[in-house]
Amino acid sequence: MTTPRDANRSVTVPCTITVEHTNESLEAHVELDGGLLPTVGDRILVHGGHVAVPFGERIVLRRDATLTRAGALEKAWVRFMAWLEFSELYEVSFSPGRL
Repeated sequence: MTTPRDANRSVTVPCTITVEHTNESLEAHVELDGGLLPTVGDRILVHGGHVAVPFGERIVLRRDATLTRAGALEKAWVRFMAWLEFSELYEVSFSPGRL
């Protein structure tokens, strides 16, 4: 649901949805028309019903999607949280450990 605060940062455009459910791949992609690209913290809401793809198939659908641009604070928060999540992927130790 779009609030009045978001109204000037939101745009609804047609999009192409590609969903694949095969041995090689389980994926879903949304491509917005008009060359619109989401940036850090942006939200995309695809309109329409649930998409179910039987095993072994790939489908391409046309729907509308609403892109809501993130504000400066939201972008900073997402970048900060991403950095924290990334730092969990590695461990730094100054002890010799087991040799």
